[in-house]
Amino acid sequence: MNKLLEKHEVFVAFIILGLVMVFGVINPNFFTRATLYDMLRSSVVMGIFGIGVLMVLVSGGIDISFTAIAAFCMYVTTRYLKGIGFEGSVLLAFAMSGALGILLGMINALLISSFKLPTLIVTLGTSNMFRGFMLAFIGTKIISVLPPGMVRFSRMELFPVTTAIGGTNGLSVSIFVLAIVVPITWFILKYTMLGRGIYALGGDRVAAERAGLNVSVIQFFIYCYVGFLAGIAGVVHASLIRTASPFDLVGTELSVIAAVVLGGARITGGHGTVLGSILGVFLVVIMNNSLIMMGVPSYWQSAVIGIIILIGTSITAFQSKRTGRISLVEIE
Repeated sequence: MNKLLEKHEVFVAFIILGLVMVFGVINPNFFTRATLYDMLRSSVVMGIFGIGVLMVLVSGGIDISFTAIAAFCMYVTTRYLKGIGFEGSVLLAFAMSGALGILLGMINALLISSFKLPTLIVTLGTSNMFRGFMLAFIGTKIISVLPPGMVRFSRMELFPVTTAIGGTNGLSVSIFVLAIVVPITWFILKYTMLGRGIYALGGDRVAAERAGLNVSVIQFFIYCYVGFLAGIAGVVHASLIRTASPFDLVGTELSVIAAVVLGGARITGGHGTVLGSILGVFLVVIMNNSLIMMGVPSYWQSAVIGIIILIGTSITAFQSKRTGRISLVEIE
C-alpha cells in the first residue's frame, strides 16, 4: 500500500480528485455529463501531443517543434483535399497528415541522430523553418469549409445528453484516436527492446552506447514517431474546430510539456509513464476549463501553467533525490 501511495501517478490522481471536488462545490454545473464530454474532447489533441513529448523527455531530449509540424500537416492536408474536391473518408486525411508528419520528423531525426546536435536547438530551428515555409509558400488563408470527411468526423458523437440551454452534447469519437495511441505507446515503452532503449538513452547515453544500443536508430524512431503523432493531432484539431488555420496550435508547447512533467516525466530523462502523462494532461485541461468557467482572465492561465511546471519539476526532483537517499541507506 505504501509503495502504491509513493507512485507519482497516484499523487496526481489525488490532486485531480481534489480539484474536481473543489470546482464542483464552487460550480454545481461541473458535475454534469456535458462538462465531462467537454473535458474529454479538450484532452484529445493535448493527449496525443503529450504522448509524443513523453517519448522525447524519457530519451533525455526536448522537442518544441511538434505544434509547428501539426499545423503544417493539418493545413497542407486540408488544402490539398479541398483543392481536389475529395469527399471520402477522414482516414485519408489521417494517413496523409501522418505521413507528412513522419517526413518532417525525419528532418529533426537526421539532424539530431547524425550530427548529435542539441535537441532544443534543432527543434527550435525546424519549428520556425516549418512555420515560415508554410506561411511563405503554402498560404495564410484560413480554410473555414473543410472536406466532407473531416466534417462528418467532427459531428460523430456517442451517448448524447441535453444541455442546460436545450442543445445536445455527446462524447466525440475523436477520443478513440487517443484511445488507440495510448496503448500502442505504452506497449512500445514497456514491452519492447526499443522502449527499454529509450529509457536507457535518457538515463545515461554513454552507458546505453556501451551496452550495445544503437542510439542513432532509437533517436530516429522517436522523432519520426513524434512527427506522426503531430500529424494525426493536427487533423483531429482541425476537425473538432471545423477550421484549418495556419496560425493554430503554435504556442501551446508549454502547456503540453507542463502536463507531461506534472505527470512524472523528468526533464533530465530516463523516467516517465504513459499513465502519468495522460493524468497530467487531464489535470491541465481541468484547470484550464475550470478557470474559464469561473471567469478567470486568460492571462492568469499562463501564470498557472508556469506554476504547474515549477511544482511538477520540483516534485519529480524531490522524489529522485529521496529515492537516491533511500538507495544509499540500503547499501550502507
